[in-house]
Amino acid sequence: MTPRRLRPRAVLACGAGLAVTAALTLTGAAGAQAGPAAAAGSTTVTPAGHSFAATLNGKAGFKAGSVTATCTASSSRPSDGSDGNRIPEAPGNQNPSGPVTSGINAPTYSGCTASLPGVTTTVTTSGAWQVSMQNGSPITATLTIPTGGFVLKSSGLANCTITAAPTAAADIVATYTNGSPSKLTVSNAGVPVKVEGGFGCPTSTTTSVFNAVYDITDTTDPASQITVSE
Repeated sequence: MTPRRLRPRAVLACGAGLAVTAALTLTGAAGAQAGPAAAAGSTTVTPAGHSFAATLNGKAGFKAGSVTATCTASSSRPSDGSDGNRIPEAPGNQNPSGPVTSGINAPTYSGCTASLPGVTTTVTTSGAWQVSMQNGSPITATLTIPTGGFVLKSSGLANCTITAAPTAAADIVATYTNGSPSKLTVSNAGVPVKVEGGFGCPTSTTTSVFNAVYDITDTTDPASQITVSE
C-alpha cells in the first residue's frame, strides 16, 4: 500500500486499551461571531521512508466509570507485508499546510489488571489505525482508532465489555516531543466508549480517560530519531 498523506479527521482517542480521544474545540462567548479558523502550519517528518515502533514507557491507564485498568506493556511495531508504522517516502513526508499521516499496526496490550478485586482484564485491538503528526508548539500527534478497534473485557466478579470508538472512528490528540527517543504523551485524553455487562459494570458511562507515554524509535536505523519539524 502506497503511503498517503491524509487530512486530519477528528481528534481520536482511546479508552480502555489503547485508545486515546481528545477533541479540540474552540468556542466563543454566546452571541459572538466566530472568526476564521487558523491555518495549520507546515509539517515535515523525518527520516522519510523509515519504519518506527511505539513502545510503552511506564504504564497505560484507562478509566471508565468505576472501572480502572492498568497495562504494563503495549507496543505498535512494523511487520512484514504491511505498510503500517512507516513514514511516507518524500515528498509525502512533508505537508505545507497540515499534518503528515502514517498508518500504524494496531497496538498490543498485556499485563493488564483492574482496580476491582476478583477481576481479570484483557485488551484486544483490531483494524486500521493511524497517527498524524502536526508541527507546532507543542507538536501534536493525533491517534485515530477505527470503529470498535479497542475492546477491554473484564471477567470474574464483574463481566464487562468496554468498546472504544463504538460507532465511529475516534481521534485522540497527544503531545509529541522530539528527542532520543522521541516521545508521544497522552494525558487525560477522553475517548467515546460503550460499556456492556451486568452487576459492577459502569453501563451508563460513555467516555473513558486514557493516560500513557510511548517511546517512538526508528527501526530502520536505530541510530536515527523520528523527528517532526516545520
